[in-house]
Amino acid sequence: MALPFRFLALAASVCVLAACSTPVPQVLKPEELPSKFEGPVVPGSSIWPSSDWWRAFGSDEMSGLVTTAQTDNLNIAVAMANVLEARANVAIERAALFPTITAQPTAQRSRSPGGSAQCTDLASGLQSACGAFTYNQFGLVANGTWVPDIWGLAQDNLRAAQEALKSSRYAQQEVALTTVATVADTYFDILALREEIATTENNIKAANNILTITQAQVTNGVASQLDLAQQQATVEGQIAALPPLREQEREARFSLAALLGRPPEGFDVKAQNLNALKSPSVAPGLPSELLERRPDVAEAEANLANAHANVDAARAAFFPQVSLTGSGGYASTAISSLLWGSSFEWSLGASALQTVFDGGKLIGESDLAKAQQQNMIANYRMAVISAFQGVEDSLGQVSNYADEQAALEKEVAASANAFRISELQYREGIVALLTVLQAQQTLFTAENQLIVVKLSRFQAEAGLYEALGGGWVEKPKDATQKTTTAGQPLLVTTPAAAPANATAPAPAQTQSPAPGSTPPQPAKG
Repeated sequence: MALPFRFLALAASVCVLAACSTPVPQVLKPEELPSKFEGPVVPGSSIWPSSDWWRAFGSDEMSGLVTTAQTDNLNIAVAMANVLEARANVAIERAALFPTITAQPTAQRSRSPGGSAQCTDLASGLQSACGAFTYNQFGLVANGTWVPDIWGLAQDNLRAAQEALKSSRYAQQEVALTTVATVADTYFDILALREEIATTENNIKAANNILTITQAQVTNGVASQLDLAQQQATVEGQIAALPPLREQEREARFSLAALLGRPPEGFDVKAQNLNALKSPSVAPGLPSELLERRPDVAEAEANLANAHANVDAARAAFFPQVSLTGSGGYASTAISSLLWGSSFEWSLGASALQTVFDGGKLIGESDLAKAQQQNMIANYRMAVISAFQGVEDSLGQVSNYADEQAALEKEVAASANAFRISELQYREGIVALLTVLQAQQTLFTAENQLIVVKLSRFQAEAGLYEALGGGWVEKPKDATQKTTTAGQPLLVTTPAAAPANATAPAPAQTQSPAPGSTPPQPAKG
């Protein structure tokens, strides 16, 4: 008698092990997590951006535009709808853990034809053919069906849905962060174009002044008609540069209006140049901390956890599914006696469904889930490396654009002084027109280049805030990938590849932890 009990105990142990969810593989390699960022940092900069980082640029108008975009941007609205869909899917998958109970009240009235049955006369006790009669039938039945989650299939599907919900939330945060950065970039672009238009208009005025002087000199016989024609060409060339700039500014305003979820008609911004903006400074912390502050990295992390849950679900699908059913209720020909004890009826049942042959469908689904997990592993690692690259690129751009802007400001000041002197000397007839034109062109080029560099610097600073996560932080309980902390090395695990002809994948194997590291905790069944 001991052998059957041992067999049952072994079978129960196998059931418990099969129902356990395996831990998400840790896929980051130690060399993929640098100890520090190498990009230049402004001394005294605050570590990590605040959640309202755009206010550091000192523009109340831009802050108001960002606030509007956060509530009215249509891309954010789509991302929020995706979160609602994912939340509904979680509710659907959670329902599989509970029984389904239905109530079915019925009422029926029927008529039977005469001669089809024998009736007994109560007085004589004789039987004879019954006449036609009509009767009622009432019922109140409750039915229940439950599929116990013995192998953890429903739990794995629920876990996959929960990770998909996390992914959609992170995607919403990424869309919001990108939208805010795009609003800032577009706002900077509008002001830079307006500043470039103003610079071009000032150069046209200066060119017209020179043209007036040249015309006077031609009248007095001091200058030639060639000088006059050259200056007229210079004026017309600068006038021709205005329409494209105005069209670019117009389209930039329309783009900003679209980011705010409104039509472009009647939309405008007040600021006319970049001069009132401040150049904020921010610094990153440890590279490992960046992975907790980038919503796109967290999204890739959740997608990996979702794929791993699907691998566990595909494994659980190999085992038989047990269903329990039951029904109970009352049936009577009269409502007044419907709930009497004698009218109660019930039934219970159980069934098990095991796939014997499906042409390799379950194996194919398991292989598909594993392949998708490998895909998400690569995507997560790419997201991590891209995050580090984005921070390094932004740090370098902010520093280099600041140095270039400082040099160009000096060049513009010197060029403006040279142009002023050449214009005075041309009035006095000391220098030729060509010298003035060269001085004007040098100033015009330097001024435009300075505007471009100022724009690039502001956009690079906004890009750095975006690369650092914009003040967003992942909740520790939501993280599934562990990074190095306090010098503790990573424990890297990789999902085991089961043979293609296996009926059920083996439990995932992990490497031994490095000395001094914390071993992984066993998953709960």
